[in-house]
Amino acid sequence: MATAPEQRGLSMSKIVHIVGTGTIGEPLIGLLADEAEAFGIDEITFHKRTPLIEERAKVRDLVRRGAALAVDEDTQSAFEELGHAPKLEAQQAIERASVVIDCTPAGNANKDRLYQAAPGPLGFLAQGSEFGFGKMYARGINDEALVRGEDRFIQVVSCNTHNISVLIKTLAIDEDGTSHLKSGRFLCLRRANDISQDESFIPSPVVGRHDDPRFGTHHARDAHQLFETLGYDLPIFSSVIKMNTQYMHALHFSLELDREMTTTEAIELLAANPRVALTYKRSANQIFSFGRDHGYYGRILSQTVVPFETLAVRNGTELVGFCFTPQDGNALLSSVAATLWYLYPDGFDDRLEVIRRYLFEEV
Repeated sequence: MATAPEQRGLSMSKIVHIVGTGTIGEPLIGLLADEAEAFGIDEITFHKRTPLIEERAKVRDLVRRGAALAVDEDTQSAFEELGHAPKLEAQQAIERASVVIDCTPAGNANKDRLYQAAPGPLGFLAQGSEFGFGKMYARGINDEALVRGEDRFIQVVSCNTHNISVLIKTLAIDEDGTSHLKSGRFLCLRRANDISQDESFIPSPVVGRHDDPRFGTHHARDAHQLFETLGYDLPIFSSVIKMNTQYMHALHFSLELDREMTTTEAIELLAANPRVALTYKRSANQIFSFGRDHGYYGRILSQTVVPFETLAVRNGTELVGFCFTPQDGNALLSSVAATLWYLYPDGFDDRLEVIRRYLFEEV
């Protein structure tokens, strides 16, 4: 039997509210607004916390495209002084929404302060940095682990965790669910910051700590917990180095299997996964440029881009190679899919057709 929020959500307009207008929030608002009809969403609203004159054009464009601005009561006059016309107060926007997507680094704090007590929304999503927000999710990895009526809070995993996870599922797990992974090692070569950001750029590569004695960094830990929702206990470990570039994250992987595999077989498996893009390109700037020219908001929505010429097999059973992470793009896809999972319990795959053009077989 449906819970009260479910009953209310199914009987009211389908409204999606996004909190935050940063590197994930801004393109997500635009994507949902641009394709609202195809997604079957009646209204898009978004919350911006701080009125900034340098971001006035961004807010105006999101409103022009059909999204409604919500602000805190104590900042409304400041937004109006910038020429904005807020339609909603922040808490009101949360309570009237069907789904709330938090794209800020304060998702867990907002959950405790605002979301837990909000009776209206069917579900809440947070992004990869908000560990513990809810059940971990990545499109195409653990869709079957979501439980309707139980998973009101979902954490969309980080872009690099998407990348690690799709490699494991594609190359080390059979269609029947049998895992052949004996050991997985991943080195995340992270960009310093987004091209939209002025802060946090670094002058030289900086290596990361191994804070977790079992998993190394949170990337493997999160991938482990993602697969744990399906009953797996995967032996994986990750390391990280931050690079002085703004283009793309890259990833070096080593998958030791309990069976032999050839590079030809690996390429065939990767090519068969619609969320994997293969490429002849081996530089981040070329792949980034492709996303700028052919992606949405410059983003490829595929979960990974694999230069197949970097693939090699060591000792017959260890598959090694490099790939690139379409930062934020894979998280955008999972955020949209999780939103539609809440809104359409009878199925939503057909509603994603409109954005499949941003998932590429080849880059």
